[in-house]
Order: sequence, then structure tokens, then C-alpha cells
Amino acid sequence: PQLSICDCYGACDGGDHMTILKKVKENLFLAIVALVYIAMFIINPTMGAASVKNSGYYIKEMLMIMPVIFILTALLDMWVPKEKIMRYLGKEAKAKGVFLSFVVGSISAGPIYAAFPMCVMLHKKGASIRNIIIILSSWAVIKVPMLLNEAKFLGPKFMAIRWVLTVIAITIFSWIAAKIIKDEDLPGEVLTQPGLHINRDACMGCTLCAKNYPEVFEMENKKAVTKPYEGLDLDMDKLESAIKSCPVKAISYNEGGEI
Repeated sequence: PQLSICDCYGACDGGDHMTILKKVKENLFLAIVALVYIAMFIINPTMGAASVKNSGYYIKEMLMIMPVIFILTALLDMWVPKEKIMRYLGKEAKAKGVFLSFVVGSISAGPIYAAFPMCVMLHKKGASIRNIIIILSSWAVIKVPMLLNEAKFLGPKFMAIRWVLTVIAITIFSWIAAKIIKDEDLPGEVLTQPGLHINRDACMGCTLCAKNYPEVFEMENKKAVTKPYEGLDLDMDKLESAIKSCPVKAISYNEGGEI
């Protein structure tokens, strides 16, 4: 049977629509954000322009800060053994772990989103849910630079009372949250090939693993996956380099010994 030009056009047009819908589903959050910006520009152009300007400022800030955070997180991952993390921040650390978590969160620098890669690394090495919540909460609301500015503008008494009440609240809520949130609720490792694990929930799509070892790693929907490597003589140096290059430590290899 012969196809008319209209039939061909319709088939192509349908395929294009399917491709667009697939892309939208893969980037649903970005699509919603884009629609919100468009709506703001239509309703209030001044507000829309201000929103875009503010968003650009924060994106620029993230691009400047996050690479440094990823490097520091990778260095901490290499320098601090898993046994020490479990001893001082694990479930058995108890009061010592709570105190140390408050200290870590309070003396840390940078915006709160900088804490997330570090907390992923700490949880992978054995830090408890409760202590991670304390670190994040302390980082957000009782950092030392914040307290100093608070005392300067609102007075030492205000700062001290607010600090005490906040510490009490964080301690209580972290205990409650740890009873509700379990370790398995956090993003876990996904077995993609025998012995090679990729935590796709933690993967940020940086493509470093694919660049370091393209014969084994590739990107799929902006997440790292492994290619079938049965029969491939793995280059352990390249594999180790790919694993260590991951800024959020989402890759591990356990066959014949852990890297």
C-alpha cells in the first residue's frame, strides 16, 4: 500500500510529539518551573524579570560553590575511614555523636545545599539518620557566622535564648525523625552489573565516570549506568579512577575486593 504525503507527515508529527512528551516527562520539574516563569511574565512582567534575575544569581552562586564542596567531600571520603564515621557519628555514638553533629553543622560554611553531598557521603560511611538530621539542621539555623550576626543585630540575649531553644527542638525532632525514617528509605545502591553498584538516586549526572572509563560507564536519562562488560578485561586503574572521580561517591565495586 502507498502512503500519502499527509500520512507520512502525520506519522512524523506524531513521532515528534512523542519525543517532546518523553523529554517533558524526563524533565518534569524543569518544565513546571519554566511554566511558572512564563505565567509570571504574563501576569506581572516586572515580577517575572525579578524572578529570573534572582534565579540567575543563585545558579551562579551554586556553580561557584558546589565544585569546591564536591572536592572537599571527596577528600573527606578518602581521608576519613568508615570506622571513624561509624564510631563518632553512627548509631552507637549516642550522646557523643549528637554533640559532634551539632559541632560539625555549626562550624560549617556555605549555604545549606552544600551540606547535601557531604551528608550522602557520611550516611554511606555509617552515619546515623539522626546525626545527619542534626548536621543539616545546625547548618541551616545555628551556624557560628549566623549567630554572630544575630547577636550583632538582635542582641546577645535574643541570640542565646533562640540558640538554646533551637538546639532543644533539633534534638527532639531528630530523635522523632530517626524513628520514622529508616536507612533503607534513603537512596540506596542499585546493582547494575555483577559486583558494580551505582546509586542512581545519588548520581548527579556529572558524567565524570563516563569520561574516565567510557568502555564501562555511560549516561542514560542524565544518570550514570553501566554497559554490559561481561568478557571485558576490566582496567582496574581506570575503574578506580572513575569511582574516585564521582563527587557524591555513588559508585562502588565489590567483586574481588572493594575499591
